[in-house]
Amino acid sequence: MTLPNEMTALVQLHDGYAGTQSGPNIADLTPFLEKRSVAVPTPGKGQAVIKVNLAAVNPSDIHFIKGEYGQPRVKGMPAGFEGVGEVVAGETPLKGQRVSFFASASGSWAEYAMTDVTTLVPCRPDLADVDAAGQLVNPLTAIAMFDIVKESGADSFVLNAAGSQLGKLLIALGRDHGVKPIAVVRRSAQAESLKALGAAAVIVTGEPDPLGAAKTIFETLKPRVLLDAVGDQFTSDLFFAMPSHTRWVNYGKLSMEAPALSQLGQLIFQSKQIEGFWLTRWMKEVDQARIPQAFVEIQDRFVSGTWKTDVAGIVPLSEAMDKLPAVLALPDGKAFIDPRA
Repeated sequence: MTLPNEMTALVQLHDGYAGTQSGPNIADLTPFLEKRSVAVPTPGKGQAVIKVNLAAVNPSDIHFIKGEYGQPRVKGMPAGFEGVGEVVAGETPLKGQRVSFFASASGSWAEYAMTDVTTLVPCRPDLADVDAAGQLVNPLTAIAMFDIVKESGADSFVLNAAGSQLGKLLIALGRDHGVKPIAVVRRSAQAESLKALGAAAVIVTGEPDPLGAAKTIFETLKPRVLLDAVGDQFTSDLFFAMPSHTRWVNYGKLSMEAPALSQLGQLIFQSKQIEGFWLTRWMKEVDQARIPQAFVEIQDRFVSGTWKTDVAGIVPLSEAMDKLPAVLALPDGKAFIDPRA
């Protein structure tokens, strides 16, 4: 097909890092992004251009546009890490096919995106666009981190921010593999739905004495992995209340609070570990056969209904600057941008 010369995109207004940490909440996009008409990207060697059907919006995207992520912004470049669409240019046998992609060269919050051909993930025809658009960041992270849980041999694990899309995916994995998830959430209204999904127990931080409740649960279930997207003081307290040989795996920083590590002796005498998880690094270090296996499992789970994408809202690209923050502020569900609308 013949591509247009220009496209609409949400482009970044800044280069590099901001040197601040204000979290993944955002009420106004205008300090960081601008809707513009820009040139459609031209693929180089090993690259493909995708006509975007739907783009996901993740907390990592918000950290990135604010200059708080682990890679630098590029001024004038479209934002957006992942999406789904049709391959329309580039030297690849996937041309004309629907693929999920991680936009490594030109972002997904645009009519067209560009990435390395080696990262394209073909989508089976019965996979819905909302599942396909977000099957990399959250689902692949869930698979990777649940591999950590399985390798630990533990009968249970703890995850905070458990009401998030990623948290729900992890709870379902635990349920289906007979490993008991212990969910940590802020609101008691989330507790029953997470138990119905498969959580063995729910700790609500907004209730009286949540740490005492956690200690009681830990005595019975004895979790040895803590999957952490928050990084606050309560997370630290949970870690030090867990049994020996516990691994605290941090993959996000929803809280701007700096936790005090009050019992560092446990790292020495109880063989506890604190570590970080970044999907980009995992994809480079893992046995490469694991990645296509994971995507087969991911698509099977979505199509079969054992996983589902909770949609907070789908915002037209033309209206995203005004409407996206309100969708992101909703307490449950994932936000998407539709470049076709």
